[in-house]
Amino acid sequence: MNELLDFLSNYLGDRPGLLPLVGLGLIFLNLLLQIFPGPGSGWFVDSNLLLHLGLIVSLIGILLIRALT
Repeated sequence: MNELLDFLSNYLGDRPGLLPLVGLGLIFLNLLLQIFPGPGSGWFVDSNLLLHLGLIVSLIGILLIRALT
């Protein structure tokens, strides 16, 4: 577990904007699914799961930028 945390810390420390970009990508993907829902997307589109997940990932990424640099 310690090795995993060390690896993630080093990886994200070298790429400080990666998590906010991933979060923005999830938010944009949610927007596309809202505009063009696929067949059988039901609860996945209605719950806005990717929107909430993208917001959480972006906020955590912004908070970690300062701590990891």
